[in-house]
Amino acid sequence: MGISKGDSTVAHADKARRDQLKQFQARQAFHAHQKSRAKKDQWVWIVAAVAVVTVASLGVWAYGTIGPGKPQTVADPSVSENREWSGQLAFADTTLEITLDGVNAPQAVANFVDLNSEDYFDDSSCHRVTTEGLFVMQCGDPLGVGIGNPGYTFGPLENTPDDGVYPAGTLAMARASNDASSMGSQFFVVYQDSEIPDDSVGGYTVFGQVTSGLEEFIERYVEPGTADGSTDGQPAVPVFIESITIR
Repeated sequence: MGISKGDSTVAHADKARRDQLKQFQARQAFHAHQKSRAKKDQWVWIVAAVAVVTVASLGVWAYGTIGPGKPQTVADPSVSENREWSGQLAFADTTLEITLDGVNAPQAVANFVDLNSEDYFDDSSCHRVTTEGLFVMQCGDPLGVGIGNPGYTFGPLENTPDDGVYPAGTLAMARASNDASSMGSQFFVVYQDSEIPDDSVGGYTVFGQVTSGLEEFIERYVEPGTADGSTDGQPAVPVFIESITIR
């Protein structure tokens, strides 16, 4: 039996529709697969990102709590051993022989000894010299500008003079005005007898004494004055601590 022309046209049209349907279904399947894969990849990236953030956070936590980045705290007073220490404060052109009073200023001496054990003061500068009324050279600031500390401050005050007089050769802790708990690493060398009035919290912790070398120190670093010619400022001759030896 033959097929009429009309039947042939209908058959061709049905075949074309079936082909179009197959192509549409194939495209739908492809897009569905792509969408599913994209969603899967998205979750993989989210999980990976969370993992990275978690690991990084744990790393930061570990560094800041149990690692080298942990916040520093002042040494226990027992580090001072409640005894007198001796040593040298070495500069480029002269050396000061010193003693530290761990009996009367155990916290300040423990702090100084502990910082020095980490070479904290090596190559640091003395940023301030005063030449009128108050006669000191101030050192121990890691920033070299007078605002730095070792990452902590401490108190209370110890061994402060009753009369407010600090004899030549005195080593005392620097601090902020009216704040007994603001001591850190900064200290000053009194090179000439000075009267420093107490403020609202008292005087300044005396933790040591220069026993020799002060005359050479004054000649080399103090007599040139300040860099700008004022009576209180940066030394005209740069003053750097090369090392501190304590025993």
